Amino acid sequence: MSKQQIKQAFVENIAQNFDAYGFSRRDFLKFCTAITATMGLPFSMSKLIAKTIEDPTRPPVIWLHYQECTGCTESLLRATHPKIETLILDLISLDYSETLCAAAGHQVEEVLHQSIEKNKGKFILVVEGSIPIKDGGIYCKIGGRTAIDLVQDIGQHCAAAIAIGSCASWGGVQSADPNPTGATPLHKILKGKPIVNIPGCPPNPYNFLSTVLYYLTLGKLPELDSKGRPKFGYGRLIHENCERRPHFDAGRFAEQFGDDGHREGWCLYKLGCKGPETYANCPSILFGDVGSGSWPVGTGHPCFGCSEEGVGYTKPLHEQAEVKTFTPGSIYPDIHSEKKGGITVAGAVVTAGAVAVGAKLVTDVSKKLGKHDQKESLSIKS
Repeated sequence: MSKQQIKQAFVENIAQNFDAYGFSRRDFLKFCTAITATMGLPFSMSKLIAKTIEDPTRPPVIWLHYQECTGCTESLLRATHPKIETLILDLISLDYSETLCAAAGHQVEEVLHQSIEKNKGKFILVVEGSIPIKDGGIYCKIGGRTAIDLVQDIGQHCAAAIAIGSCASWGGVQSADPNPTGATPLHKILKGKPIVNIPGCPPNPYNFLSTVLYYLTLGKLPELDSKGRPKFGYGRLIHENCERRPHFDAGRFAEQFGDDGHREGWCLYKLGCKGPETYANCPSILFGDVGSGSWPVGTGHPCFGCSEEGVGYTKPLHEQAEVKTFTPGSIYPDIHSEKKGGITVAGAVVTAGAVAVGAKLVTDVSKKLGKHDQKESLSIKS
């Protein structure tokens, strides 16, 4: 069978899978367009992304787990475009994952080593969880080897690495003071390899999916900020796109949980919302495709800055944030609701009459003053 025949068979298989999952070709193209928009690419790039997805050559991915709660994987499992089965069966070749692999023990470890040997310099390494380095890294071992040893050994053969979640990106909750295990992010362990950080607890799965597809499509990583995060997902403060931002600008703040302002959906800044100092696109693309009730602010709780190093798991939960744009005044005048009703017809008539009388009085007084001034002027001349 020729390469062209293999590719055609693969594309037909994708089409059959889409039908099985209830997706039409139109749905597939919509997905490609949505991913293109998420990455901030021009609309014309959606065709290239579609072509990349239909390519029968699936890039191998090795997914390692260390000090974490598996929340990042759980978040990815709940993605709907594409679903997890489409991702790992059609878009990538997930050769190793301690959560999703059916095999266990020496069997799955053998698969890991085979994939590394076969795909040296070609596979994408995904790391979930921080890496303990204290006491020689004894606080996290897999197959009798420490996490730090595994990362350095496997990582040297990858094409690029993705640190998914705050734990792998900057240390996460395990690195909170006093950091008993010496929890360390991936970029401080693995050197000499391009690394993308996708922080969040958990991160939005579409930031991860978009990063993978960007790499597959263009053969390079997306533009990153100073902390190694893709700018399309972490280029703006949560505060900038928050659904409660208008209340912040108007000085309407919830003072305590359950008060009238809180019930009315006012800004949660005074309750400790970290949105003004946290970079992420949570309010823009939300979580779980179920609306705004799936992220903290949407449920009425302050953002706690889970994606931002130095904020999440570092600052007290209800401490007021440092506003990156401007700091609001500590005291605002009371907010008065608009008075009900308006001026009546009778009131308007009376007001108009009063204005007319007043105008006539002003005119009469002006005339008298004018005549008086004229008489004084004549008497002076005589």
